[in-house]
Amino acid sequence: MAHQSILAYARYRYLKLATVVLVAVVALYVWDRPPNGRYGGTWLGYTLGTIGALMILWLSWYGIRKRNYSSTAGMLQGWLSAHVYFGTILIVIATLHAAFKVGWNVHTLAYVLMLIVIFSGFYGVYAYLRFPREMTDNLGDDTLALLLIKITDLDRQARQLSLSLPDSISRLVLESAQGTQIGGSWVQQLRGRDPYCPTTAAVDGVQVVGRKLSGEQAKTNHQLYTFLLQKQELVARARRDVQLKAWMDLWLYCHVPLSIALLVALTIHIVSVFFYW
Repeated sequence: MAHQSILAYARYRYLKLATVVLVAVVALYVWDRPPNGRYGGTWLGYTLGTIGALMILWLSWYGIRKRNYSSTAGMLQGWLSAHVYFGTILIVIATLHAAFKVGWNVHTLAYVLMLIVIFSGFYGVYAYLRFPREMTDNLGDDTLALLLIKITDLDRQARQLSLSLPDSISRLVLESAQGTQIGGSWVQQLRGRDPYCPTTAAVDGVQVVGRKLSGEQAKTNHQLYTFLLQKQELVARARRDVQLKAWMDLWLYCHVPLSIALLVALTIHIVSVFFYW
């Protein structure tokens, strides 16, 4: 429920506040009729630019605020809700500040970076609302550490059973225990699966070889096959957990550097404006 209440925090308090600010800004823009036309250098242009710059700085402060657990500056959830809504209306404020005029310059660079940061933030909201719930559903009462312990225990039991079976099965079980990876490279984490998974190969191989067995070996092989199926299911859940975390981290690793780049471009934009004023 906590992940679903960000947008509805305090009965949509920040949606209402952001809407009031947005309506006021649009109304001022429509009302203002400068003699030389609308552009960023009018009194309204400077006003909207100042508001936009202050909002960017305030929104950037969230990254520091969420790591300051001793802060008394309000609930983190409320900050996140405000971050989402005021970040969204910043698109309109910055666009009206520029009066819909863009060019090949540092000012447009700051504007484009702002849009990229905001839209990457939209993905962050999506990830925050969806992935934690999926991670909970995937793990159930387990944790990733507990899944790994269970997998290790199944490997131990499977290797003991394979000792009384043909060497081809023993090799498959050994490769499954030693070669199965959970995580791996960044691409493998994002993909969440291994098309050449040794555990999958062991499940298929044990089933094929088991058709030629009989008596006690057939029973042992069936028990081994059951253990490998259990391991396969646990491995899939562990990889899914790693995958969801990787997708959340990927957004963060993009959003934060882009936000820093935006602050740099914004600083250059402000300095250049006052330099040529």
